[in-house]
Amino acid sequence: MESCCENVKAVRRSKEEKKLLRKQIKASHTLLKHEGISTVSQPTKSLVVANGGLGNGVSREQLQDVLGEVGEVEILVMPPHKPYALVTYRSEVSAQRGHALNGRQLQRGDQIVTLYLSYVNTVDSELWGCVDLPPGLVLVEEFVSPEEEALLLDAIDWTSHDEDVTVQKVLKHRRVKHFGYEFRYDNNNVDKDKPLPGGLPQVCVPVLERCVRDRHTEVMPDQLTVNQYQSGQGIPPHVDTHSAFEDLILSLSLGAKTVMDFRHPEGRSVAVVLPRRSLLVMKGESRYLWTHGITPRKFDVVPACDPKSPAAVTSDLSNHSNLTLSRRGTRTSLTFRKVRRTPCDCGELFYLFIADGIDGSLCVPLPVLTRLSRSLFCAGYPSACDSQQPPAPPSPPFLPRSQTDACRLEAEFVHRVYEEIACHFSSTRHSPWPRVCHFLSSLEPGSILADVGCGNGKYLGVNPDVIAVGCDRSSALVQICSERGFQAFVSDALNVPLRSDTCDACISIAVIHHLSTQKRRQAVVEELARLLRPGGRALIYVWAVEQEYNKQKSKYLKETRQQGPTGDNTAQDLSGIATDAHNTAQDLSAIATDAHNTAQDLSGIATDCTKVHRETESPAKLSVHTNRTAFNSQDLLVPWHLKGGRRGGCNQGRGGDEQGEQGSKNTLDPPTEAQAPAPSPVFHRYYHVFQKGELEELCVRVRGVAIQRSYHDQGNWCVILKKTGDR
Repeated sequence: MESCCENVKAVRRSKEEKKLLRKQIKASHTLLKHEGISTVSQPTKSLVVANGGLGNGVSREQLQDVLGEVGEVEILVMPPHKPYALVTYRSEVSAQRGHALNGRQLQRGDQIVTLYLSYVNTVDSELWGCVDLPPGLVLVEEFVSPEEEALLLDAIDWTSHDEDVTVQKVLKHRRVKHFGYEFRYDNNNVDKDKPLPGGLPQVCVPVLERCVRDRHTEVMPDQLTVNQYQSGQGIPPHVDTHSAFEDLILSLSLGAKTVMDFRHPEGRSVAVVLPRRSLLVMKGESRYLWTHGITPRKFDVVPACDPKSPAAVTSDLSNHSNLTLSRRGTRTSLTFRKVRRTPCDCGELFYLFIADGIDGSLCVPLPVLTRLSRSLFCAGYPSACDSQQPPAPPSPPFLPRSQTDACRLEAEFVHRVYEEIACHFSSTRHSPWPRVCHFLSSLEPGSILADVGCGNGKYLGVNPDVIAVGCDRSSALVQICSERGFQAFVSDALNVPLRSDTCDACISIAVIHHLSTQKRRQAVVEELARLLRPGGRALIYVWAVEQEYNKQKSKYLKETRQQGPTGDNTAQDLSGIATDAHNTAQDLSAIATDAHNTAQDLSGIATDCTKVHRETESPAKLSVHTNRTAFNSQDLLVPWHLKGGRRGGCNQGRGGDEQGEQGSKNTLDPPTEAQAPAPSPVFHRYYHVFQKGELEELCVRVRGVAIQRSYHDQGNWCVILKKTGDR
């Protein structure tokens, strides 16, 4: 008996140990749910370190020091922007000592993170190689000496404002000086007839002569732009003005290193580490076709390899595990260019097609080249040239005047859009709305529930005691429902293939406002009534014109920014409930590209979101809504910026539901710095926002139902209907 008691005492844990174990188990469950990482109970040589990732602001060096205290680390993998790391020790004994580090705390700036370690079977040790730089891009490390760097920085006198010699400006995210010629940001050009008297600083001449001598350029530049970036500052993606400058661009990085992102129009991207005192040479395709920019942040994710190795890393950093964090310092860039004296010749475009193994060339059309696996040299880039004026965009779409018009409008600006944005949309829709949950929780056990327009199925699992089935017009969203274990099928809300009088309850949350005529909106309510059994109830939510009601602003308006329209996707939440300041900050960084993206993705729909047409104007064209502002019309188009370019379904075991309406939920401890994305496609969804009383009037026209209750819920008009049986 005493021996038995001793064994019981041996497994008893203290209160702190129990608390630590609970948190460790919770971290393991979170990793499995959000990252698909399975932990094991038996000891192995490999561990997952929750809260020890680059996404938590923990650097490789900091984590390596801690893990190395207990044994020799063989592999350390730190995926970018993730809240965990993976480690393999040389021996299982060392791994067991590493496992004992559970609860170890690390100082991260002014915050403390707690590490939770669990065993995993294996860690992929493959380190991906560096990708090629964009064609025409050359990076020369240590191009100037520390002494030359000091002289160049001293020559830039930021305290001087002598407009006869230089032009100095303080821009929103950096300060700028111009030498030789002033670059005008109002028209993105230079006045070639008004050179600045001082010319280029004399200290730059030896550096430029070396560029000529080393054959980086054939001509001496005559214009210099100096940009100074403090930590956390950057510049949006752009292509340097074609009509103002010749082909070659030289850029020196002084004072600190940074990461510059290059992006091809087809979506390929390369993040290039620019070391301190390096020279970047841009010409040809990298100069004209690829955009380049610097994401505003205080830390960069950079390779943790030998600095003498190639400096490029792929922007698909999930494929590159040998990474660490680098704190940014104050960086000064000197960009040298040659002012163009002749008209741009981009119109004389030709393609040189070099056949494999054939000595010769052949001019062929671009579509043919696209289909052939051959080398391509482009002698001009008219699509990237600012001097080539695009054709005037077509007019925005009109309000539908017939059933055919309505079907076309909804197919283009509702159905197609949700198929394209399904994965990203699902990642921002994870939190059920409280009053909808209250309705669902009130249903009797065994009730049959139909969610018409179920989206990613976030309401299908709210009440596990009911039999829930969902339908949605988007096959991609239905696939997400299926992957999450819910019963759902593809169906139009106007014609649901379920038997009449079979459902105890129906819900239609943020659906009816996507129908473009009153007749079609009423038809959806009639379809809900058909599905209900006598005595069954339906809950309907639609977006409201009145975003301020009873002297209370909805969260949609509370998040209004002074900067004007942004690409805030969550601000365009069907309900107006969700907020996402993180996305807003990201989309502001790409604001300069919004008009271009909108023109592409909407076939030229007007992008001046500050000008909206009221319904009473003729002709009744749809306007593009300015996010987080009051509605100026009831029928409008709401932008959606496709974050990360993730089109269509998620193609993964979970439905992208790790992120929520108020920001990403896929980190155990969110990173401190917001990441600004590269330019993304912009889609527009059609909405009819409802005025006070309009939803009730619509429901009154439907026979056999009675309104039990109507209310306003954070920017939405809502009704609860009950089927009376009188049809």
